[in-house]
Amino acid sequence: MDLEKSVSTLNKVGVAVVKKLDKIGIHTIGDLLYYFPFRYDDYQGVVGIKELQEGKLVSVKAKVELIANRRSFKTRKIITEALVSDGNNSLRIIWFNQPYVIKNIKPGDVFIFTGVVKTDMLGPQLIAPSYERAIDAENTSHPKLVPIYFLTAGLSQKYLRFLIKQALLEINNLKDYIPTEVIEENDFLPLNLALQGIHFPEDNNDLANSQKRLKFDEIFLVQLKSELSRKNRLQQKAPKIVFKENEIKELVSQLPFVLTKSQKISAWEILKDLEKTSPMNRLLSGDVGSGKTVVAAMSLYCATLNGFQAIMMAPTEILAKQHFQSLERLLSKYLNIALLTRSQFLGVVNNQPVEYKKKDLIKGVSEGQFSIVIGTHTLLSEKIILNKLALVVIDEQHRFGVKQRKMIKEKITGLNGLMAHFLSMTATPIPRSLALTLYGDLDLSTIDEMPLGRKTITTRLVESHNRQKAYDFIAEQVKKGRQAFVVCPLILPADSLQNDNKEAVFFDLANEKKSVVKEFEYLSKKIYPNFKVGYLHGKMPGKEKDEIMQKFKKGEIDILISTSVVEVGVDIPNASVMMVEGAERFGLAQLHQFRGRVGRSDHQSYCLLFTTNEARGNTLDRLIFFEKNNSGFKLAEKDLDTRGPGEVYGDLQSGQEVWKLAGPMDSEIIKIARFAAARIAPLLNKYPNLKEKINDFILGNHWE
Repeated sequence: MDLEKSVSTLNKVGVAVVKKLDKIGIHTIGDLLYYFPFRYDDYQGVVGIKELQEGKLVSVKAKVELIANRRSFKTRKIITEALVSDGNNSLRIIWFNQPYVIKNIKPGDVFIFTGVVKTDMLGPQLIAPSYERAIDAENTSHPKLVPIYFLTAGLSQKYLRFLIKQALLEINNLKDYIPTEVIEENDFLPLNLALQGIHFPEDNNDLANSQKRLKFDEIFLVQLKSELSRKNRLQQKAPKIVFKENEIKELVSQLPFVLTKSQKISAWEILKDLEKTSPMNRLLSGDVGSGKTVVAAMSLYCATLNGFQAIMMAPTEILAKQHFQSLERLLSKYLNIALLTRSQFLGVVNNQPVEYKKKDLIKGVSEGQFSIVIGTHTLLSEKIILNKLALVVIDEQHRFGVKQRKMIKEKITGLNGLMAHFLSMTATPIPRSLALTLYGDLDLSTIDEMPLGRKTITTRLVESHNRQKAYDFIAEQVKKGRQAFVVCPLILPADSLQNDNKEAVFFDLANEKKSVVKEFEYLSKKIYPNFKVGYLHGKMPGKEKDEIMQKFKKGEIDILISTSVVEVGVDIPNASVMMVEGAERFGLAQLHQFRGRVGRSDHQSYCLLFTTNEARGNTLDRLIFFEKNNSGFKLAEKDLDTRGPGEVYGDLQSGQEVWKLAGPMDSEIIKIARFAAARIAPLLNKYPNLKEKINDFILGNHWE
């Protein structure tokens, strides 16, 4: 079967349907088969209304007696209420702000409603349950487990299932690329049966076996790719960077702080790697403010002590400038350093700052005048020659585009055709289980403790009726000489917010600038007319963004309103308050990045979380967990449990879609996949189907 055939070749798929499928990423038959359900309505255990118990997830088959819309007295929200009966007992069903439900559900219809039972003085009820016409559910899966998919406007569950069933009719001859011995040893289902079972399982056991096989496939391809990358890297040659113990000890002795144990361990792991003649490929993962830059500085300095050049790249001009300033403080008395971005051309020569014209700085870099060069993607320019390049440090590598990351890899072939050593840093705490699974071809160093004396940031989830108190608290902090960040997400048009104080929060999905400017106008004119308020958004020119940040850093701005452009790397020691609007729309890892923008000095600092509506259920639980935990690694583990690796770490994958089914909690499958990949990699030529699959996988992705 050709999985690359267009979905338009299926029965009853016209141009209009192709466009709708395109919106959810379905272009080919293969896309359709691998568009997995996000849950299943379980009609194996349909219960009677009399059997309902508080807090239980149930499915009830019932006839609709009455259904109507009304407005709530206080908030004026639309409430849809239905009364249904199973022939013996009645049940109330309620939906909030879903007036369209009455167009889908009519009196006299029989539906299967699935939801969690709530009980009040009037008896049991279901709040916003999913629903499916009983005849559809029964015809689809003989009423057992009914797949539920993410949809777009104009597509129904019933129609998408119809298309998937067509595709499944043709998969009996599907090539299975996993070696037969691996399938037999682990009692995996054949691929065609696993795809059948993931969409239309016979029962829970069939679903579990199908998921196990498809999870293995996802993890195995990543592990096999990692094995091949590691094997290829070990065959390459890199310049040997000898550990200069005395000079490094002198550098450490002059630091204004004591290195933590995990900083020392990470630095030692990196410095020992640099002494090898095969290229280092290491990931340095550390929490916000844990001191990764100092560890990187030690490796950069060691490279220059061996007579080599080193570069450090950052995704933004703001972050590049900050790294330049940090390395200037640490290393400028020992060596010359340059900063080269789209709009900044600076150098430190003989411990003195110098401003350059762009062409003059490029000439100086190419002639080896500077031992360390810091910059953005501008460093990838073909005009810049790095003949003595031996070490590349990339900060927040996942923020570079796919093409840029590929160019980085090509650029690091420097000295006499040798590969440069490669160190990637991330401030996104990655649990070790996930890092080893996603980055099997990288060695991992982790900084998992904070510098001594760092004060814990006080975090509070602010209820809507306390918003003004929070504004007053920020004013008190500013009067004490501190500064504050206000972060706005881009999530909802203002008129769709369910917030009593609508005018206080402005989000515009289509216009980032408009969102921030509106919030700026509100806070600067109505809330803080006596303070200096500024704003920053991603669409500003780089030079303008840098000017705003410099003003903020110098204290010329008291309160800075921004989008998530301040998420990583901005260092304002005087800022003591981080206020986050729409906090429920961010993952815990990203909220932690925001929180890390404050608490960078000896001032007690605070993080205030606002929501666009009153947070409930899992959302509230997540935010309460964040309020009580300051460890980025604990938060990352929680995010994995509640949101999955796809949402949390999607952008870390360098263009690769994160697994649809598998996750770091699948420890047993991960072990099996690692063992199989290590065994199969040296024998890949024996398995032509697998070789073709892994080549397609590698060509389609850049996992540096």
